[in-house]
Amino acid sequence: MGRFCLACPALISLPSSAYNIHVNGVLHCRVRYSQLLGLHEQLRKEYGANVVPAFPPKKIFTLTPAEVEQRREQLEKYMQAVRQDPLLGGSEIFNSFLRKAQQETQQIPTEEVQLQVLLSNGQKVEVSILTSDQTEDVLEATASKLDLPDDLVGYFSLFLVRETKDGGFSFVRKLQEFELPYVSVTSLHNPEYRIILRKSYWDSAYDDDVMEHRVGLNLLYAQTVSDIERGWILVNKEQHRQLKSLQEKVSKKEFIRLAQTLKYYGYLKFDPCVTDFPERGCHVVVSAGNNELNFQVRLPSEQIKEGSFKVTRMRCWRVTSSSSQVPTTNGPAGSGPGKAEVKLELAFEYLMSKDRLQWVTITSPQAIMLSICLQSMVDELMVKKSGGSIRKMFRRRASGGLRRSDSQQAVKSPPLLDSPDGSREPIAKLSSKLSSVSLRGISHSSSAGDVGSNDFHGNYAFEGIGDEDL
Repeated sequence: MGRFCLACPALISLPSSAYNIHVNGVLHCRVRYSQLLGLHEQLRKEYGANVVPAFPPKKIFTLTPAEVEQRREQLEKYMQAVRQDPLLGGSEIFNSFLRKAQQETQQIPTEEVQLQVLLSNGQKVEVSILTSDQTEDVLEATASKLDLPDDLVGYFSLFLVRETKDGGFSFVRKLQEFELPYVSVTSLHNPEYRIILRKSYWDSAYDDDVMEHRVGLNLLYAQTVSDIERGWILVNKEQHRQLKSLQEKVSKKEFIRLAQTLKYYGYLKFDPCVTDFPERGCHVVVSAGNNELNFQVRLPSEQIKEGSFKVTRMRCWRVTSSSSQVPTTNGPAGSGPGKAEVKLELAFEYLMSKDRLQWVTITSPQAIMLSICLQSMVDELMVKKSGGSIRKMFRRRASGGLRRSDSQQAVKSPPLLDSPDGSREPIAKLSSKLSSVSLRGISHSSSAGDVGSNDFHGNYAFEGIGDEDL
């Protein structure tokens, strides 16, 4: 099965010479060759033939099955090249093409609807939007409903999540500029999928900007309490007592200040998955934050160890997918294969020592979300390195200010913290050098679902290091 994996569109050809583009294994849109050609011509007109990659030529005669597959592969490479180009992939021409195609494919007419957006504390915010509103529009509508100031909107993002049985959320992906949030969530036809508002930056120094305003402070406070309750931020009994005391005094800023000193503050925790580090087949819980991926690995001996991979030491990373047929369990024997199951992997090349780069692989349905986290960390680092402001990272619409809602909704204060969980298992530290561990490289499958070599995400924040830094 193909997928449109952040910067890597994948197309599946259909008998009618149309192509399916998938996002994270889910159908995003269906397009024809003529539509893709029209997109190409628009891009050439706007940016010039020397910038836009070559497009598969028209054929006069009917294509043979082999030629159909060859064209599909060529179109896939074209879409990958366009998406990965910072100028073309971030252009309104490209993104509006995908949004329009998404709406047409899902056959959802443009009309005003109510969309429910969740906050970290579980509070529901009803926003009035159009079905054709893009991600930035919905974010601005949510900010308007909460009375969040214009200059703080860019510090937050909308995420697609899936509710878990314990009442928590599993993050699927950050909603992107090429999709329509209402269409994305309703086309899944599953009430477990929701949209949640959460801060979008990694450096806790930016908390100061957010806390300057009452609504920003309340959103950050609600998220921090939620992360502590879910065990994403580690708290001992004394710290828990101090935090609860600050809650009782309604000292929200002081509560956040104390939380900032705690382990895993500001991290995004992922569902348990599998890694080949330090041994193939190890179960791991990955957290992203503080410009690193943190691993809590359960070894075959059942011992739990911890280690971190700094984003500045990742030379590049890639997301790959492969599909396998899952047999049906309720059909008659020999009735054939069931539905296709997509396996996603994130692999990154890591500088283990001065002259040693090795691959580490994570097999997880959330691989795309992990990739998005890494990319946003790099983007933030590069802005900081250039002396720029994080406020400039967030593009504003040409139309200017937000569409202000007629009615505002206050962010509710979360309840007091429950007692700390004393059942969490002790964690042993992995060697900080990580050099004695032999890593296994990822397999290079030639299946059609895999991503080619041009699907790497190069890391502009990658730094060479000397032995003294290890």
